[in-house]
Amino acid sequence: MAFAINPAHTTMSGYAALREKAVELEGVFLNTLVSEMFKGLETDTSLFGGGHAEETWRGMMAEEYAAEMARAGGIGIADQMVAALIETQGSMAAEPNLLSMGAYNK
Repeated sequence: MAFAINPAHTTMSGYAALREKAVELEGVFLNTLVSEMFKGLETDTSLFGGGHAEETWRGMMAEEYAAEMARAGGIGIADQMVAALIETQGSMAAEPNLLSMGAYNK
């Protein structure tokens, strides 16, 4: 089921924090995907030396790629999560309370 963000919700208090956490979570998901892609690459020991150092470097590179992809818009997971959470909150109350969602209560 596809959800679309209502432009009116973007001005609500707590929207920015909710969106930030959704982008972080999308980054974690993308990190998993990118890390798995790197596992399939053959390593050339002459370029980076191979071994533990190269594995560490690839992990950090995958993490940065994923974070940048999420910040640049990702694959739409963050938008879908935000819209779904707002819709769920909206069905429970007259106006969604974005500050009280999930584990990121302030």
